[in-house]
Order: sequence, then C-alpha cells, then structure tokens
Amino acid sequence: MGELFEFGKQILAQQPFSVLLGTELKTFESGKAELSLIVKEELKQQHGFVHGGVVSYLADNALTYAGGSVLGDSVTSEYKINYLRPAIGERLIARARVLSSGKRQAVCQCEIVATDSGEERMIAVAQGTITKVAS
Repeated sequence: MGELFEFGKQILAQQPFSVLLGTELKTFESGKAELSLIVKEELKQQHGFVHGGVVSYLADNALTYAGGSVLGDSVTSEYKINYLRPAIGERLIARARVLSSGKRQAVCQCEIVATDSGEERMIAVAQGTITKVAS
C-alpha cells in the first residue's frame, strides 16, 4: 500500500464516529476512495434496513476522501444523496471519485452498494463539493 493510503488510514483512525461504526478504508489514491463497513444490527432502523444516516455518513466521508486525495486537508462544503432502494446486506461499500477539481475545491460523485453473498446492489448515489481547508 502507498503512502497516501497509509495517511488515509491514520485520518480514519482519528475519526471517533468512523471508529465507532467500524469503517474501513479500502482504496485511497489520487482521484478516488473506497470505504466500507460491516452491517450490524445496531445500524438498522425499525424495518431492518441500514439507517439512512449511516448510508449518508458513508457517502459523505467517501466524497471527502476522494476530494482530499487531490486537494489535501479538506471538508465537505455540500452534498446531495439519492436513496435508490433499502440498504439490506452484509456490508456497505462507498466508492467515490473526483469529477472535476481546481486549487480550492473538487466536485465528487459516490456510489454506495450493499453486498449480500458476494453480490452487489446499488442503494444510493451522492454528489458533493469538497473544499480545501485554508492553511
């Protein structure tokens, strides 16, 4: 694994909420990032689906990782998420990529899938603007 990936793992370990959820960094390279988490009962809502807030968190963090891969230290400026179907499965995976970037911001897109017995099913899509933290 590369230097950027190792740095990304350190950042994730410094995020108490990510640690609480058990989020794992799977890919972190220039222009893209992939985060995943194992679905636990505690993350579900009353219908047995993963809570939308958990899906939204995963999208937000993946978008910011993707943007940060080209900008450096960054935060989410805004994002939008569309839920396509209930989040049912064993694991959630958020795959984000940079669509366009400049010196101070990047527009990124993310697809969130749920896996069940090795099969993936898209459950949400998100798009956001990621902004470089002023130094």
